[in-house]
Amino acid sequence: MRLLVTGGGGFLGRNIALRLAGMGYDVHTFGRRSYADFPASITQVQGDLKNPDDVLKACDGMDAVFHAGALTGIWGPARAFEETNVLGTQNVIDACRSQQVSRLIYTSSPSVVSAPHDLENADETTPYPEIFLSDYPRTKAEAERRVLSANGEGGLATVSLRPHLIYGPGDPHLIPRILQRASKKQLVRVGNGENLVDIIYIDNAVEGHIRALESLQTSSGCAGRAYFLSDGHPVNLWDWINQLLAEFGLPPVTRSLSHPLATFIGGILEGFYRGMSVEAEPRMTRFLAAQLAKSHYFDISNARRDLSYVPLVTQEEGWKRMVAWFREHPAG
Repeated sequence: MRLLVTGGGGFLGRNIALRLAGMGYDVHTFGRRSYADFPASITQVQGDLKNPDDVLKACDGMDAVFHAGALTGIWGPARAFEETNVLGTQNVIDACRSQQVSRLIYTSSPSVVSAPHDLENADETTPYPEIFLSDYPRTKAEAERRVLSANGEGGLATVSLRPHLIYGPGDPHLIPRILQRASKKQLVRVGNGENLVDIIYIDNAVEGHIRALESLQTSSGCAGRAYFLSDGHPVNLWDWINQLLAEFGLPPVTRSLSHPLATFIGGILEGFYRGMSVEAEPRMTRFLAAQLAKSHYFDISNARRDLSYVPLVTQEEGWKRMVAWFREHPAG
């Protein structure tokens, strides 16, 4: 079976590609760069999601596509998010239909249902919000809508997966960002510190994608549906962060802001940065305030049932592996 992974150089995409190659599949990755440390068995195709011709060529002869490529982040030009996350995803959908690809597994995000209030054990019936506080979740939601709407068109079966806060060895985003901000004494707790959030170890996120590949057919129960993925047990966000800081000899977070005050500050900073055309990311935004202050954890029983998804690695083991890796690679 020939499989394409978009965003193959990213944290999740890379690990999906390596896992698939280890299973004996003919794996191709698609991205703007090539990577010398990839095994020779993986074919690397360079291109841009925004270029439909590049995507069309990459999808030629593929049996299934894992679309993990995206522009991430909580801040940036709206147009950039639109071009990569929405138009790029539409290019993937169109290429799959044109090249008669039978399966499309899309990596979405739980932030597509983000809200400035608690989401506790929420399931996939949770609606998209009417107003998004950030262009990233807004464009990911629109891309997800398009992927799921494309299910059944021309024999294409689609599914959308929503892994939450992926962590583990080699993570270039979450853990380095926390450690960097803590080292500069820039971390501030938002809210009362009691909010619970889902996390997912990298191997578990990959497992969810593999299970989706194996389960996805146009007639299967998962086709045309979205699924939350996690380790299965939420953590107290601020206890988790402070435990991480302790592992690396950094002091715990002691300063705090209320959610309303952080939201107010975030709104002021967003207005100032946009008005002054500042490209840097504000220290606080309304979206970030909600993510740091409110609970957001999800019911994964549908993924367990329809995809036969079971986390491979416990949180305790995942934590040990992650900490060990970052101690060996202190620069992240």
